[in-house]
Amino acid sequence: MRLLIVGALGGQLAVASRMAMDRGASVLHADSVETALKTLRAGKGADLLMVDVGQPIAELIRQLEMELIHVPVVACGTSSNARAAVEAIRAGAKEYIPLPPDAELIAAVLAAVAEEARDLVIRDDAMARVLRLADQVAPSDASILITGESGTGKEVLARHVHRKSSRADKPFIAVNCAAIPEQLLESELFGHEKGAFTGAVARRVGKFEEADGGTLLLDEISEMDLRLQAKLLRAIQERVIDRVGGSRPVPVDIRILATSNRNLAEEVRKGTFREDLLYRLNVVNLKIPPLRERPADILALAEHFADKYAKTNGIKPKAIGPEARRELMRARWPGNVRELENCMHRAVLIAPGDEIDAGSILSPDGERLTAGGADRSDPRNAAVVRAAETAEAVTRALVGRTVADVERDLILSTLDHCLGNRTHAANILGISIRTMRNKLKEYADEGFQVPPPGGGEGREVA
Repeated sequence: MRLLIVGALGGQLAVASRMAMDRGASVLHADSVETALKTLRAGKGADLLMVDVGQPIAELIRQLEMELIHVPVVACGTSSNARAAVEAIRAGAKEYIPLPPDAELIAAVLAAVAEEARDLVIRDDAMARVLRLADQVAPSDASILITGESGTGKEVLARHVHRKSSRADKPFIAVNCAAIPEQLLESELFGHEKGAFTGAVARRVGKFEEADGGTLLLDEISEMDLRLQAKLLRAIQERVIDRVGGSRPVPVDIRILATSNRNLAEEVRKGTFREDLLYRLNVVNLKIPPLRERPADILALAEHFADKYAKTNGIKPKAIGPEARRELMRARWPGNVRELENCMHRAVLIAPGDEIDAGSILSPDGERLTAGGADRSDPRNAAVVRAAETAEAVTRALVGRTVADVERDLILSTLDHCLGNRTHAANILGISIRTMRNKLKEYADEGFQVPPPGGGEGREVA
């Protein structure tokens, strides 16, 4: 965690700085907004800005947005600065920390920022295989292409690779190529000199230099235009970049990760993506399956997000009810993990009681997620839904019962299935015929109906 504290570092703000360092944060200091901006432009990145409310926070946030510097801002000040605190939040500050600082509050804010991109919850074998490959290649410096549908968690996996790499103590810098206008993306990546173009009010270090020594993630790289792809290819091959308006190359030492929700081989065939760049990026391909193909992850992620957003909103944790669980397993999740996360955030807020019910599992427009239902005509979806429903029904039927009761019903229902054939039932259950006979005599003595040998009478299991 890289923390940049902005303001006069004295008294209570200095205490907050020491608390952050005690929690493992790397802390830089800037005595003014202008100094902070110079620090960020110079490539000394930050994961969080903690700014004294006495500073012009609105101007800082406006300047950050104008220069496309993406970093959350937290305001801090004494409790008597109520008006300044309100104005800071209105200006775009994510949080307000009262001074004198509270160690637990400082820790909570740092943890919240650090956790935002670390929600890696895996239960399904399909996703576990991807993670094993990611862990295997993470220590290398090989470029990795992470592919998958939108919302599957490509950036989360990229951050996991960085944390497992030899560069884990160096910066991880992410650039969303789809979110930045084409004419500004070159400057965002490679930086620019003062006066290089209209609006270049100062020299600005780009993301390549900011990531020096660490990892650079090029998110949704398929959205980059061909001209810039050529410059990117040179930077990857030669490990040097040219700032916009610059006169000399700048060496960089970075590991490249890239993501795409498109088939880049198909984009190469269309002529919209360079084949040589694809080869450079795709040394290793981590393909994340869509959520509908990793059903074991659905409930694990739902519980994780329900707990996360209960804490975030100061709400008592809410369990996910059985009907809600079935609703979650039936949904198609076209938006994948991102859609599931938003759904559970809504559910936590609107669930009327202590439990999240099926009526709280809604789409953004208030409709049931399964109003159209999962496509049960697709055998893969039908099988997933049936398996999930059967597993949950069995689990629910066993809860609260004794082992002896469950054992009795298992033996008697198996005997029913075998039409009273003791030997066949014993073989299926993996017990001896003597044990089978002793159990059946015990059940008969207790008054339970036991099918006669070779009989076909059915028995309804409670």
